[in-house]
Amino acid sequence: MPHADHPELDWRDEMTPVSRRFDDPYFSLAGGLEETRHVFLAGNDLPGRFRDGFHIAELGFGTGLNLLATLLAHRGPGRLRYTSFEAFPLPPEAIARALRGFPETAPLAPAFLSQWAETPEAPLRRLHFPGLTAEILIGDARETLPRWQGRADAWFLDGFSPAKNPELWSPDLLSEVARHTAPGGSFATYTAAGDVRRALAGAGFQVTRQPGFGRKRHMTTGRLSA
Repeated sequence: MPHADHPELDWRDEMTPVSRRFDDPYFSLAGGLEETRHVFLAGNDLPGRFRDGFHIAELGFGTGLNLLATLLAHRGPGRLRYTSFEAFPLPPEAIARALRGFPETAPLAPAFLSQWAETPEAPLRRLHFPGLTAEILIGDARETLPRWQGRADAWFLDGFSPAKNPELWSPDLLSEVARHTAPGGSFATYTAAGDVRRALAGAGFQVTRQPGFGRKRHMTTGRLSA
């Protein structure tokens, strides 16, 4: 039996986890690490904006691939902050299986997985790496994000697809994203769904449609007025 808080998974090509709850893969079948770099890093003009104290926030921690891609992109100087919101944390063995498909992450995976396994029941997990400190808040983002005291310079909006996981793309939650964004802060997401774009614009972001990754024609980025 899976842990009550652990999602049930199917696997494609032995290394790509697919959520049974949402019937959606955790990352692009065309290449998860390349997708992260195209959508979330380039979409937020990173790593060019990195500086000491730069704060990234994320909806949907998943396998931690976005975190590891950020670590690979950050060459210093300065220390980054990273906060992620995850309702259904994956167990370490599932993450390890998924990350085997991305050899570039191999130098970082042991330190990540060992820390991830240390506090399996904790509602807040802290991970420490050279140049970056991460906090993962476990629980429904509709409850945890409004209580969060931080503000992000860049958001990775990486929940399951809006059609299958509408709770993570609601206007109320995206308004909370804007409320927890620093002036001039940004977001990027793989989706170009009209409802999501309108909700983000309504929350105060200047929204732009960009070329998507792989088979996705478009993605969405935006900036909050300074």
